[in-house]
Amino acid sequence: MRTVAEEVADRLTTAIAIGEFLPGSRLPAERDMAVMLGVSRGAVREALGRLDALGIVEIRRGRAGGAFVRDSWTQGTAEAVRRTLLPRWSELEELLDLCGLMEGTVARAAAERRTDADLVALREALDAFREAASEAEEQSADTAFHTALRQAAGNPRLAALCLELGGHAAIGFPHYPWGVADEESTARAVREHEAILRAVEAGDAERAGTVAREHFSITVDIIRDALQRGLES
Repeated sequence: MRTVAEEVADRLTTAIAIGEFLPGSRLPAERDMAVMLGVSRGAVREALGRLDALGIVEIRRGRAGGAFVRDSWTQGTAEAVRRTLLPRWSELEELLDLCGLMEGTVARAAAERRTDADLVALREALDAFREAASEAEEQSADTAFHTALRQAAGNPRLAALCLELGGHAAIGFPHYPWGVADEESTARAVREHEAILRAVEAGDAERAGTVAREHFSITVDIIRDALQRGLES
């Protein structure tokens, strides 16, 4: 039987492995992670101590302190990924499929309901993605784009449901997996964001939904690749 802290450590390690938290970034505060994962702050604190000892995070003290990601994949990562993903893989595949369907629904609604202000927000997020100088800036711009798309859908309950499902698929954290960024994946993300925006601008709900659902397959591939790496390590 594994303790709650050990389970939290595995989930954090997996979240870092799939790029929800990038090297150099600060993890959420202990109290916030406790709420996200439905555990005590003590369990989170113990889990962070384990990750610090393994070299996955660095714990810094003081006003600007916190737990900062050092490396996305260390010697013990593969085992943690296997323990986290394998037992729930069938459920996770169903959940990821549902998330893809929801992303398509959001984009279709956005194409039908977007306002001029929504289009401005989408264009600004796309421009920020194109101009990003780091993975962290790309990730932030990507989040802004999808946030603007959910806003354009015009239904806060739909947006909240999409976020909730995404959090379950992302091991309990409200972030999109990012994986290992490279020129090819970045170019694909830009192309698909552009295609979604064109469809939303044109009011082409069918096209917007199709592209958005395909775009979500990036997330699915990142999680599958992490599991495969864990199995092969």
